[in-house]
Amino acid sequence: MEKKYIISIDQSTQGTKALLFDESGSLIRRTDKAHEQMINEKGWVSHNPAEIYENVVEVVRKLTEDIDRTQVAGIGISNQRETSLAWDRKTGEAASNAIVWQCARAAGICERIEKLGEAEKIRRKTGMNLSPYFPASKIAWILENVEGAKEKADRGELCHGTVDSWLVFRLTKGRSYKTDYSNASRTQLFNIFELKWDEEICRMFGIDPANMAEVCDSDSNFGETDIEGVLPHPVPIHGVLGDSHGSLFGQGCLKEGMTKATFGTGSSIMMNIGEKPVLSTHGVVTSLAWSMNGKVNYVLEGNLNYTGAVITWLKDDLKLISSPGETEGLAREALKDDALYLIPAFSGLGAPYWDSHASAAIIGMTRTTGKAEVVRAGVECIAYQITDILKAMSEDAGVKVEELRVDGGPTRNAYLMQFQSDIAETVVQVPDSEELSGIGPAYASGLKLGIWDESIFEKLNRRKYTPKMDGERREEKYAGWKAAVGRIL
Repeated sequence: MEKKYIISIDQSTQGTKALLFDESGSLIRRTDKAHEQMINEKGWVSHNPAEIYENVVEVVRKLTEDIDRTQVAGIGISNQRETSLAWDRKTGEAASNAIVWQCARAAGICERIEKLGEAEKIRRKTGMNLSPYFPASKIAWILENVEGAKEKADRGELCHGTVDSWLVFRLTKGRSYKTDYSNASRTQLFNIFELKWDEEICRMFGIDPANMAEVCDSDSNFGETDIEGVLPHPVPIHGVLGDSHGSLFGQGCLKEGMTKATFGTGSSIMMNIGEKPVLSTHGVVTSLAWSMNGKVNYVLEGNLNYTGAVITWLKDDLKLISSPGETEGLAREALKDDALYLIPAFSGLGAPYWDSHASAAIIGMTRTTGKAEVVRAGVECIAYQITDILKAMSEDAGVKVEELRVDGGPTRNAYLMQFQSDIAETVVQVPDSEELSGIGPAYASGLKLGIWDESIFEKLNRRKYTPKMDGERREEKYAGWKAAVGRIL
């Protein structure tokens, strides 16, 4: 077999990774570089787009130092979702720093639109509740507050969107201004039923849809690049996906009802619901998974702010552990019948409760409650929160979650994985790789280029956890969780 490589660029919130895959689909190398997290006195969170682009070039250069670069056949890109920016269509220079997905500086714009009574219309067209989390208000903020941005936009001289479209534009030297369906569906400007930029919603935010990127299949040709001369010849960018969508695809969740959960600082839980959208009535959102070969798939998604971050809190703030690895042993040491629940509502509760005023709490302490019990409650609250979302998705889609495919650092905790299987009453599958958000676009690119076929999804080795908890015990513990949450709502 002729040697061929696929490069995947995983541009995330904290930094940029470059991954190298060989012709068999094996991940053979990875390089990383962090970028600055800019947080001002108002709590605004920003990234420098020029730094991000320079880091992309640098990690690919290092990744390919010891290979024959003529054998690179294609590139995939996954990106931090919702982070938004604008740039000059002629020069490619960013108009300002990017507004990171965590940043709520555009809340006033959302409040203004909500007072006009448009929030429900936006939800029914985009699948998402009106929020400064999404790019619509972030782009509007740039147009309203960055000097000269509105004037350039009015003249058609400004591009604006998500990080994927910025990277595609820069990598192709301005020849390609494109985004994919997964990223477009997260902007709150895209009609997920009509599959186009919604002119009415764009007008609400003061945005001209003509200035938005062309929306393409996630596995289409986004243009060619030599990555600033790193490669000896241009190669096609053939896979672009938002990071959570990349993880869903990399996990092989290609059929209706297949579900994944990413265990990170927070968590993204996604269910593939097939070719027909379902608007949630149970507190999760509807988006596009991707479009491949002209065929669209939809997802239900729930996002949690505090999952792995709970373990960090136990370590850095409470000083109960010195490393995350200690949590498994302590969870097993805890008294079996201790009914302690930790509700990590440090910044309110998100999906499926949506109570921004809720406060964190530890409920059910007794005289026998000690360090091990508190740590176990911290571990278990991750599984309880994910189970809440799985149940909401099942209600919306009318599909029982038979199997949950998971990824992320906390999946190394065998106690947590078994408890997740027990409390959600589902099989939990843990792959041997943690790079799922980057694997997804790499697979999409290699499939489109004919380097491999769908048997590539069998490449990942998986550890399986099956439910072992007695049904009555499961119901008792989950009912206790719901009662504890109910006390802070």
